[in-house]
Amino acid sequence: MRDPRSPHPVLKRERVREHLLGLVDARRPGDAIPSERTLCAELGVSRPTLRTAVDELVATGLLVREHGRGMFVAPAKITQELVAEDRSAAAPPAPGAWSARVLEFRTAGAGARVGRRLGISPAAEVVYVARLRSVDGGAVALEYLHIPAELVPGLTPARMESGFYTYLREERRITLTEAVQSIEPTVLSEDEAELLGVPVLSPALLFDRITSDVSGRPVEYVRSLYRGDRYRIVSRLSLDTAAEDRPAPDASRSAAWWGTVE
Repeated sequence: MRDPRSPHPVLKRERVREHLLGLVDARRPGDAIPSERTLCAELGVSRPTLRTAVDELVATGLLVREHGRGMFVAPAKITQELVAEDRSAAAPPAPGAWSARVLEFRTAGAGARVGRRLGISPAAEVVYVARLRSVDGGAVALEYLHIPAELVPGLTPARMESGFYTYLREERRITLTEAVQSIEPTVLSEDEAELLGVPVLSPALLFDRITSDVSGRPVEYVRSLYRGDRYRIVSRLSLDTAAEDRPAPDASRSAAWWGTVE
């Protein structure tokens, strides 16, 4: 029977986790942290206890293990704010140099599911585009776009890679004004993981979005998968300072945003 005076294993791991988080906060991306042997001695814990905590921080993208070299602080996560400072409809762009590479580009019938989302006949043609999004040269997301073909005659893969929303605005004179988007956790399939350079079943964020123009007409239906270890979302919520003992507003009531960058 476990000695009731000794720390519970879960509490031990939490103490180790807090210590590791302190090391991460005090260092820059790419800096090394002490070895497992050193950390075990400092904290007075076993290797399995330490490794459980390290595994968690590796899985969540805060630490990186390099075989034969040790453990290092991971690259900083890309942060997307839900609401801009001026409360405009578009969110501020996430930092970094973003680029896109088209993986598949074709025209096909919308089908029942996509047709319902775009408000068009299942037989109507849509342009289907799969593209890989990267930041500073590192793969971050997969996007699958469906666009009514009649709205984008002459659209090419090269134009998709150079900025789709700019193309809509400048060449098609389409002004986007609203997007309804859901976000939920998921894991990556074998093919998705290979494209994003992560292990199979790695955590990811799934974005499902319908974007409409000034007339309320759906212009695009997009499903996106963002690496869970490289991307996070921060929401700015407006709180009623006069309210007492009431739940804080949530993002579904007070946040308007576009989600991904162009």
